[in-house]
Amino acid sequence: MRQEELTALLEERDLDAALVSCPANIRYLSGFVGTESYLYLSKERGVILTDSRYTLQAKEEAKGFEVQTIGGGRGYGSLLAELILRDRVRALGFEENSMLYGTVRKLQKEAGLAPACWKPLGDTLSLLRAVKRPEEIEKMERAERIGDEAFSYILNELKPGVTELQIAAKLEYFMRSQGAEGTSFDTIVASGLHSAMPHAVPTEKPLEKGDFVTMDFGCKYQGYCSDMTRTVVIGKADEKQKELYRIVLEAQEAALCGLRPGMTGAEGDRLARDVIEKAGYGEYFGHGLGHSVGLEIHERPALSARDKTVLLPGMIETVEPGIYIPGFGGVRIEDMVTLTQSGIRNLTSSPKELIEL
Repeated sequence: MRQEELTALLEERDLDAALVSCPANIRYLSGFVGTESYLYLSKERGVILTDSRYTLQAKEEAKGFEVQTIGGGRGYGSLLAELILRDRVRALGFEENSMLYGTVRKLQKEAGLAPACWKPLGDTLSLLRAVKRPEEIEKMERAERIGDEAFSYILNELKPGVTELQIAAKLEYFMRSQGAEGTSFDTIVASGLHSAMPHAVPTEKPLEKGDFVTMDFGCKYQGYCSDMTRTVVIGKADEKQKELYRIVLEAQEAALCGLRPGMTGAEGDRLARDVIEKAGYGEYFGHGLGHSVGLEIHERPALSARDKTVLLPGMIETVEPGIYIPGFGGVRIEDMVTLTQSGIRNLTSSPKELIEL
C-alpha cells in the first residue's frame, strides 16, 4: 500500500492511525505472513507488533516497517500505548470483524485510549484487496492449475470401495506434491446421498456404483487460494442424474457468458439462478452463485442476491451453481474466473461434461 493511499484512507475516516489484526490484511499491506500479530499504521509510520517467534521473519518480510516485540512484561497493549502517545492518536481504527470482544476491551484498557476513540473499520481494509494486481492473478492462476492437475489425477482413483476420506487425502497429497503450500479450505468429497449437502465433511463411506461424487477443493500457492468443484458419477448415470447435471451446467454457462464488470454481485447471481428456477429446482439452490477469492478463500464481493457491490475488472470470483435434493443427491460445478474489461477469463480448465466412471 502506498503511503498516499494510507494517508487518504485515514483522512477519509478522520483517523490518526489504524490497528490491523486480520492476517490476510497484514500480509497484503506489509508482506509479513506470521500470525498472532498486529500491524499499526499511522501517517508517520508502519509497525509490526509481534512476539519473539516472528521477530526475524517480520524484519525479513516487512521491508520498510518497524518491528516491535512483546516480552519482558510488555504486552501488545503496552506497545500500542507507546505508539499512541508518540503519534498523539485521538482516533484509532480497528478491525472489529476480526477481533474478539474481550481482546478489544483488554487492548483498550492497556493502551489507555478510551473505547469511544476506537473506530470500527468494518471491511474497509479487506475491500482494498478486492481488485487483484497482475502478479496476484498469476499466483492464483498457478494455484488453480494445480487444482486442475489434481482433478485429472483423481479420476483414476475414483472406484467403488474407496472412501470419501481416502479421496480427500489423495487430492490433498497430490496438490502438495505439485508445489501447493496447503489446502485453501477443508476438502469436500461427498458421495451418494451425502452430495445433497453442499459442505459435506468426508466420511468413511465407500464410493458405490450409481453415486454422484462431488469434490470441492483448492490449494494455496505463495499465499493465494484456488477453488474448484466437479461432480462425477460412479458407473452409469440415470436419467434424473443426467437432468440435474445438465441444468446445473446450463446455469453455469449462462453465468460465465453473462458475467461482466459494471453489474452487481446480485445481478451476477441472477444469471444462473434464473436457469435453475425456470427448470423448477429453485428451492434446491440455497447458496449464492459465488464469492471472491484471494489471500482468503471467502472474500468480498460475492455473487449473491444480497451483494449490491459493482463488479470491477481484476476481481476474481467463483461461479458455482448447484442443485441439492435431500434423499437423492446433488450436483455442483465450480470454476474460478477473473473479471476483464469486457467479460471474464476462466482460470479453470478441467472438463465439465458429465463424467461416468
